Amino acid sequence: MQIGLVGKPSCGKSSFFKAATLIDVKITGIPFCTIEPNIGMGYVIVDCICKEYKVKCNPKNSVCKDGKRFIPVKLIDVAGLVPGAHEGRGLGNKFLDDLRQASVLIHIVDCSGTRDAEGKVTIDYDPSLDIEFLEKEIDLWFAGVIKRAIEKFARISTSSKSDLVQVLTENLSGLGITKEHINLALEKSSIGDVENFATVIRKVSKPIVIAANKIDMKFSQENYEKLKERYEDLLMIPTSAESEIALKKASERGLIEYLPGDDFNILDASKLDERQKNALETIKNEVIKKYGSTGVQECLNKAVFDKLNYIVVYPVADINKLTDKNGNVLPDAFLIKKGTTLKEFAFLLHSDIGERFIGGLEAKTKRKLGAEYVLQNNDVVEILFKR
Repeated sequence: MQIGLVGKPSCGKSSFFKAATLIDVKITGIPFCTIEPNIGMGYVIVDCICKEYKVKCNPKNSVCKDGKRFIPVKLIDVAGLVPGAHEGRGLGNKFLDDLRQASVLIHIVDCSGTRDAEGKVTIDYDPSLDIEFLEKEIDLWFAGVIKRAIEKFARISTSSKSDLVQVLTENLSGLGITKEHINLALEKSSIGDVENFATVIRKVSKPIVIAANKIDMKFSQENYEKLKERYEDLLMIPTSAESEIALKKASERGLIEYLPGDDFNILDASKLDERQKNALETIKNEVIKKYGSTGVQECLNKAVFDKLNYIVVYPVADINKLTDKNGNVLPDAFLIKKGTTLKEFAFLLHSDIGERFIGGLEAKTKRKLGAEYVLQNNDVVEILFKR
């Protein structure tokens, strides 16, 4: 599962990436600052199940701090997109190619209205234009691939729906589009209207969260309210990536206590100079108090849990002790698609475990689970398999 960070040049994508990962990347006001994609790990944050079971966990593939589980997710910050990208304009071909395997997109929209569609300095720019053109560019890219697939389908002697689905799956799999996505799109749209079908495919295979970025800047609040009113159906989150970077750096230096996605507390005001105090006060008043958080963590969590419908499952080797074979308590937290069965999960853990699968046990009730048991959020399970 991969989260793609998308948007026009100079919208704050690289700042968002740095805010989410704390990886130092080049951040400038120059359009096309990002050419090669930045790839790193961010985290979704959930209440760890250790609180419910009253145990102290020691995770291997994630981190638990004060009962909050930080589960890693892969982020890719791609080159800025400009109108005409599907025809290769700007870095369009590279942008679209880098975006192929993203499961969900976070569209970083500059809410300040100070950058035009190509990322150049301007005034009174309408951010809604960015939402429209980015979606259109991806739709047209998809439509081009779909048209070529339809031409191939027309040359097949039979014309059943299964043949159509197979041809589309073969031709669209490189875009991260599955047979499930195609069947769902065919229920909602006709292949005869290629552009509409492409739009539906994009919505089901590359769902989008809008990060209304630079929310602390002049005119951003006004523009954000207009966007919310105009796009009631979109998941839109007010965001200040620069504020998140400042808070995480202050936390690393021991100046503040900060859990991403929450408020912060100053630990020792005497260690702060006036500039730092003023910066933190501005973030507190202009971002946290107004919007509840900087929005960066909320974007990641909403992308994974709301848009992708993922849940968290904890596999263990011993459901009585909640440990792996080495004695680590609740060592792993897996993000999996809602609706995943126990046997499907066994294959996700390892192909050998899936092939030798016998059944499973659930920690809370100690009941036996069959292959078709549908995993629930926060399940702690032991997979039984032939040794």
